[in-house]
Amino acid sequence: MMAPPVQTVLALLSSPSSTPTKDEVVRPYLEFKEVSKAFGANVVLDHVSFAVKPGETVCVMGRSGVGKSVCLRILMGFLKPDSGRVIVAGEDITDYSEQDLDRIHRKVTMVFQSGALFDSLTVGENVGFTMRERGDLSEQEIERTIDSLLDMVGIRAIRDQFPADISTGMKRSVAIARAIAERPEAILYDEPTTMVDPRMVHRLGDLIARLKIQMKLTSVVVTHDTALAKKLADHVLFLDQGKILFFGTAMEMVRSSEPLIQEFLALDRLDFDFESK
Repeated sequence: MMAPPVQTVLALLSSPSSTPTKDEVVRPYLEFKEVSKAFGANVVLDHVSFAVKPGETVCVMGRSGVGKSVCLRILMGFLKPDSGRVIVAGEDITDYSEQDLDRIHRKVTMVFQSGALFDSLTVGENVGFTMRERGDLSEQEIERTIDSLLDMVGIRAIRDQFPADISTGMKRSVAIARAIAERPEAILYDEPTTMVDPRMVHRLGDLIARLKIQMKLTSVVVTHDTALAKKLADHVLFLDQGKILFFGTAMEMVRSSEPLIQEFLALDRLDFDFESK
């Protein structure tokens, strides 16, 4: 049984586009309004405000421990802000209950660094899990869609393997395939290319870029990888000491006169040169 073309599967899985027409007012799909978050005496976010428009990709960058991943967990409702408002899918989710958040999570999903796969399920079963839970596709359609999604992320050969038997990069690929199967309007990525080899970095970056174009997905990508940000970002948000140090395009960031940003970029180039040898 042959898998259907990727374009056919994407059309089947895609939610109605949230990208506005020219005459519509462009309202943020994701937004922080003066969001603050502290863990004890450690202030991670200090009155942070930013917006992500429908269909846009924003890369969140900065040194370790500056609150990049915390931003994603607040957007998912896993963490509550100490103050400020959080807009997701055009709704203020700040005070949402678990039941309300479950509804939001049908529109917005997250790809974790670990992949967060079910260890007891094969790669194929992990990708098909949400489709089977949803119950709106036949088993034959689910099986064909699993094959096509695994083809798209380049790992169909490991369909019957378990997460413990595959590499970190492959786990991320499985997690992205599973996220697509959820028919989201937005995907949040937590360091998708960290601790993977350069070839997989290139493949994952191309995949995320393709999903943005083909599925018109809104995305937030936490990354330390400048090359990935250049490839994906409509805007880059650079955090430092709980504040936004920079918000603009990737090329504007590269040309920034801010010493801390230039130091960050220089260290990133050194890391890339070392990994490439």
